[in-house]
Amino acid sequence: MQTLPHWASIGLLALTLAGCAAAPVAAPVSTAPTTRPMNPRGLSAILNRSDDQLVAMFGPPRLDVIEGAARKLQFTGESCVLDIYLYPPENGGERKSTYADARNLQGAAVDRAGCVRALRK
Repeated sequence: MQTLPHWASIGLLALTLAGCAAAPVAAPVSTAPTTRPMNPRGLSAILNRSDDQLVAMFGPPRLDVIEGAARKLQFTGESCVLDIYLYPPENGGERKSTYADARNLQGAAVDRAGCVRALRK
């Protein structure tokens, strides 16, 4: 049986170990939240409102979630759940409501303006 020269053994070992190296991982990209325009039809009561104004309108939120510069307030009642999203203006300042989602208690979408009317104090 013939043996490999010492330098060839080292070369094979180096190639074998190189195959075990992990691929480089890209750093996660952080993006600023975008402002989503709200469909104002029937929703003027909650459009462009501060969190304090919304709490005065609906009472304490069931959920209050802050993620980065954005904030989500969730209000619930007997017939629907209303999620209102607030974002700061591009030039800075206080967050204002820019978008809302409404669903029934089973999770199906419902009319947002109808949910707003049902939940108002």
